[in-house]
Amino acid sequence: MTFARFTLAYWCVLIAALLPIICAGIAKSGKFGISLAKGGYDNDNPRAWLAGQDDWRARANGAQANSFEAMPFFIGAVIIAHQLGAYQARVDILAFIFVFLRILYIMMYVAGLSNIRSIVWVLAFAVNIGILFVGYR
Repeated sequence: MTFARFTLAYWCVLIAALLPIICAGIAKSGKFGISLAKGGYDNDNPRAWLAGQDDWRARANGAQANSFEAMPFFIGAVIIAHQLGAYQARVDILAFIFVFLRILYIMMYVAGLSNIRSIVWVLAFAVNIGILFVGYR
């Protein structure tokens, strides 16, 4: 009997899938248990509540949306790289760099550092393209 093992790149896929949830938690932080009249979190209508936020909470929600948008390409690139038999260490390193850049991106987004955020987004996108083509021969 053989057991499949998760590569570092696959663990990075899991982390990337958790990032939007973390962003949502950041956007909602400090608002649980507070009445709606005082601006507390509305669990009955969370999307409308998030849409009504401003400043860093709105940016955290934007980071959540962008994290969901970035995820399919990253997952696809990792799977394709594995299927093409790419050198595993390269895929792992690139996937780790992608996740690191996405975490940095979220930090820059929430902090309101839009120019740095955009640069980090481009770098992460380029790394993702690198993952896609690392197994190309």
